[in-house]
Amino acid sequence: MLLIASVFFGPLAVATWMYYGGALQPEGRTNNGALLEPIVSIVSALPDSNIIAVGDGFWLLLYSNSGACEQACEEALYTLRQSRKMLGKEMDRLKRVFLHGDSSPDTVLLADAHAGLITLRDTDFSLLLNNKTPATLPAGGYFLMDPLGNLVMYFEPNINPSDMVEDIQRLLKLSRIG
Repeated sequence: MLLIASVFFGPLAVATWMYYGGALQPEGRTNNGALLEPIVSIVSALPDSNIIAVGDGFWLLLYSNSGACEQACEEALYTLRQSRKMLGKEMDRLKRVFLHGDSSPDTVLLADAHAGLITLRDTDFSLLLNNKTPATLPAGGYFLMDPLGNLVMYFEPNINPSDMVEDIQRLLKLSRIG
């Protein structure tokens, strides 16, 4: 009787031991961006931030630049625009946000080339983003915020837009919010 029970429960016990013992933890990943751990709730961290009203019910793709918007900044805004367009029918679920510093962005450039881009000046939120950039990755990238106000992912500044869109599409497909 013990032999019959071990045939059925033995593999279950070994699998449980391997999983919780760390021998069977998955090592691969499928995302191109970096998942932010722990996830930061903007609603809790900065309850008075303007970004909460902007993102209410939408996913936000954020880019922060504290200086003047020169060539690297313009390329980042272009990447934001193209990434949103690449989402196709899902693009209405995502808003693009540009957090600028003391110097105001060129409104003519934004109106002509980046219609629909939301520009904000929120020093506390920009500082929070700078602090939440993963230490192993270069600063100046893009953040993804979910409709509940949580910072979810960080994308490197030189990421291929199609790789970023692949991650965003996966999240939008799995998400029931926004």
